[in-house]
Amino acid sequence: MITIQSERLTAEEYIDFLKRTDLGSQYPKERFAKRIARLLENASISLTARNDEGTVIGVLLGLTDFAYWLYITDLGVDRNYERQGIGRRLMKKAHETAGGEKDIAVYLIANENAVPFYEKLGMQKAVDVMQYNHIEWTEFRVE
Repeated sequence: MITIQSERLTAEEYIDFLKRTDLGSQYPKERFAKRIARLLENASISLTARNDEGTVIGVLLGLTDFAYWLYITDLGVDRNYERQGIGRRLMKKAHETAGGEKDIAVYLIANENAVPFYEKLGMQKAVDVMQYNHIEWTEFRVE
């Protein structure tokens, strides 16, 4: 049985989770642990999926105004639990928590491999998004 709940993880818990997902390659190396701690502390929505043993097997982090929009910063599922509907359940719970699909638009940056998943949820690629990005970014994989 998999339980989805609103919960704040510690940086150590989240970094351990990242090692078991493909999310572990989406962050820059610069100030990694410090920035992960800030992410976890400041996310408006923080959801986890845990298995019967209490192990974190899915995470969704998002920023929302609870009125118009929800930006998903992170959505990941443990590689051993993929294709079991966990990501779909996390997205549904986040959308409901933010205010529901009649009021809340959802935005995110999708990994190329995740695009089919998001398209199955009814999401479409946007062309009208602006970006300002001048951060240091050395690629690495959390291991």
